[in-house]
Amino acid sequence: MAKFNIMIETINLTKRYRDGTIALDHLSFTTKAKNLTVLGRNGAGKTTLTRILSTQLLPTEGTASIEGLDVIKDAKRVRKIIASIPQEAHPVGMSTPYEHLLMYLTARGFSLSEASEVSRKVLKEVGLWEVKDKPSDFLSGGMKRKIFVAMALASNAELVLLDEPTVGLDPYSRTEVWSVLKESKVKLVLTTHYMEEAEELSDEVILLHKGKLIARGSVEELLSGFKNKVRVEGVGDITVGKLKITYIDKEEALKYIGKYVVKPVTLDDLFIIYSGEALED
Repeated sequence: MAKFNIMIETINLTKRYRDGTIALDHLSFTTKAKNLTVLGRNGAGKTTLTRILSTQLLPTEGTASIEGLDVIKDAKRVRKIIASIPQEAHPVGMSTPYEHLLMYLTARGFSLSEASEVSRKVLKEVGLWEVKDKPSDFLSGGMKRKIFVAMALASNAELVLLDEPTVGLDPYSRTEVWSVLKESKVKLVLTTHYMEEAEELSDEVILLHKGKLIARGSVEELLSGFKNKVRVEGVGDITVGKLKITYIDKEEALKYIGKYVVKPVTLDDLFIIYSGEALED
């Protein structure tokens, strides 16, 4: 049975590519959160971190471990307890959801009968049972992404790593995937640049900017310093692109309503405060 308190640790984890790009810059953190979200804009180092944790990429410096297993020295043992779904994963056109799960599970060592039983159970849980025999080419974007979520959840892995699990999906499909992930009984590490996704799914959030850790904590903890604040756009000393922003007490916001755009504070604002840049363009 999957455990919720799996420890993930990185110490001075660094990845420098041949062109000189530093994707991760001495990243250090330890977590036992059930659902960890790595939040950052494109190029922040999210995918690089996921690939290193899933033993697909070697770091330049530092170490990373899962349940005390070094992702380099103990790579084979790490692979037995994780499942990883990369951002670029796409279903095989004419293969059905049931066939995808069956092939994936037998490749992981399940017997054919066990793979069939688990596949049927999980397809029902994620809402794909009615289309289990339909070629994936004829499925919606949300259903296609659900196939990979189902594969990961059916794997019996103790840790599932999802890189941008809902990128490119419409809001309805994204919500469908969120629903499945929220009901899952495995530990998740997911990367995203969607604030709503982090708020919806996370027990703990790590904010990355240019490969560096700039903030971490639960959504509530990260927003606790802004409980009585609102964001005013169009005035202030913080500039993001051509937009001026300020943060003021809610009581003071009345004088700005009607003249400027007033919004509640979200995780996006934390990114602006810590990095000086908006998370999404």
